[in-house]
Formats: sequence, structure tokens, C-alpha cells
Amino acid sequence: MKYAGRLAAVAVVGALSLAACGTDNNAPAGSTTSASAPAAGNDNGLSGTINAAGSSAQANAITEWTKNFTATNPGVTINYQPSGSGAGVQSFIQGTVAFAGSDSALKDDQPAQADARCKTGKAINIPMVTGPIAVVYNLPGVEGLQLSPKTLGGIFDSKITKWDDAAIKADNPSAKLPSTPIQAFHRSDESGTSDNFTKFLKATAGWAYEPAKAWPAEAKGQGAKGSDGIASSVKDTEGAISYVELSYAENSSLQKAKVSNGANEFVELTPESAAKTIETATIKGTGNDLALSIDYATKTPGAYPIVLVTYEITCEKGLSAEESKLVKGFLTYTASDEGQAALKELGYAPLAGELLTKVRTAVEAIS
Repeated sequence: MKYAGRLAAVAVVGALSLAACGTDNNAPAGSTTSASAPAAGNDNGLSGTINAAGSSAQANAITEWTKNFTATNPGVTINYQPSGSGAGVQSFIQGTVAFAGSDSALKDDQPAQADARCKTGKAINIPMVTGPIAVVYNLPGVEGLQLSPKTLGGIFDSKITKWDDAAIKADNPSAKLPSTPIQAFHRSDESGTSDNFTKFLKATAGWAYEPAKAWPAEAKGQGAKGSDGIASSVKDTEGAISYVELSYAENSSLQKAKVSNGANEFVELTPESAAKTIETATIKGTGNDLALSIDYATKTPGAYPIVLVTYEITCEKGLSAEESKLVKGFLTYTASDEGQAALKELGYAPLAGELLTKVRTAVEAIS
């Protein structure tokens, strides 16, 4: 039976304290593991190597978790390649990584392919990181920019090309806007961040294209690889605008726009305002598959509407005995109170309440 209850709020305190690792992590994504362990968990008994790949939006979280987990489990090596959600899912389907990080759940024909990779069990989507998506821009002298979904749709469809366009003026009646050309950047690689951002545009702005991890060529714009590539491109280009997970925006000290929600309220992005949108999410998966449905047009007061959830995609059953012990041990830690608390200083929102309970149940089922 599908669960459709409201999820408990998530909360975050503190600011970003870890530099973004982005695509600088060039760990290999070859064979998935070589391990021997008496138990799953943070117990100093695990040893071996986990290779994983995927979402660059969660790279900062994985780096922090890896540091903490391997300090207690020195026999474990965790290689995470932030290759993008699409590449990570393909690596998982091909059997070259033990788990994939993806900013969107498996869809279309992917569940069947992933189940085939798992052989004796099903692939499951386990939400582990909540990452608000910032609309970032580089426009000196213009602070507190406000952008409606319709205006964002025009900008990213290359129909609004100057910063003093009438649509942007209507969103910002008191601002002095320059005639600077707009330089719109999007992810050049397949990205769950793009998937979630285009889902938002489709749901709220009549976006002409189907949401996808790959940016639609018809929308044009300029491409940059990975979350770190987007952040550096915006930082280096006057007149630029893009979308990126909040921790990267904070780490690069980028300007962030206020975005209007379904109630036409312009909302500043904070972990707390993003958490209000996560509160309205529902679980659309079954059993231990915890794929979520997010209401991008939420009318909840004070809710920032553009958010993503990064899933760790792995086999509920079907990994080798060695792989399952390592993956279960690591994800048991990431879903623990300690693991989720470690996210607070990185600009992410920890899981909480009923959703976190279900995540822990799903991890425990890995065998």
C-alpha cells in the first residue's frame, strides 16, 4: 500500500563549513568491493572498499560522512565519484558500483534494469539528503532579486535575455536593473538537480519541455559540468544565472534570488523555508522503496518551492555478502542521529520524524 502521509519537518542550524569537493574527487568506479566483516554498522569490524558514484549535490555530505565513518572503521575505504546522478545510476545498473547517489528516484525503464542488476532482489530508493536548490546569479549592485516561476521559465528558455526585461522589472518594482545580457547556465551532464529544477518549471511555469536529467537542447543556454562547475561559472561571469544545491551556493558566496511559491509569496531560501516544502512531500514508493513526490507548487506560507532529495539507490537484496555488509554499515551510519547531525553544518537539511524511521527500516532490510 502506498503511503501518502505528510512528512515531519526537517530543521537545520549553522552554516557551511566544508569546502565543496565537486568533481575533484577522481576515485575509480571499478569493482565494487572486497570485504570481510562480522557485522554491519559502525563497530570497527568492517573492512574492504566501497565504490559508489552519482549526485554531485551530495558530494559534500558524502565527504563528511566518509571522514567520520572511516575514522571509526579504519579498514574501510569509500570511493565516491561525483559524476552526476545520471552517470551514477548507469554505473549502478551496469554493476560497477555498490550504490548510486541520485537527486531523483529511478523512473521509466530504470527500475526494471536496476532490479535485473540486483538479480535476487529489488533496487530501492532511499532518501538520505535534503538539498534546497538555489537560484544563483551574479549581478553586482542588485541584492534580494525576486523571480517568479514564469520569469524563471522565460529566462531558462532563452526568451528573456536582458536583466532589465519587463518581466524581471515586474517581479522587482523597486530595483535598479541594468541592461546587462543574461548568461543562463545549466548542467551539461545528466543531473538530478536539472531534473528537479525542470520539474519545478513544468509544475509552476508551463515549461515547454518534459522534465529530465539532461537539459533540453531547445532551451539553449550555456552548459557547465557538475555542481562545482555551475558555481564557478556563475561566480566568474557577470550577468550569469543558474541553479545549484544550496551548499555550493553558500560555499562560493553566490547571490541567491527569492522565488515565489504557489501562493505568489516571494520566499528567501533558507534550510527552514525549504523544509516547509519537504513537509508536504508524500511517499509514492512501496515497501522499502521510499521514492517521494514533491509539491513544487506548494501554497504553504513561507515555503521555498525548489528542493531536491538525494537518494542512495542500492539493492534491498542481491548484493554480494561482502557488498551488503559494507553498504548496510555505511548507510546505517548516514541514517543515524550522528550521521544526520553531521549535515547541519554543511547547508543540508537532516531527515527527521516518520521519514527517518522508514529510511532506517529500509537500510536494515539490506542483505
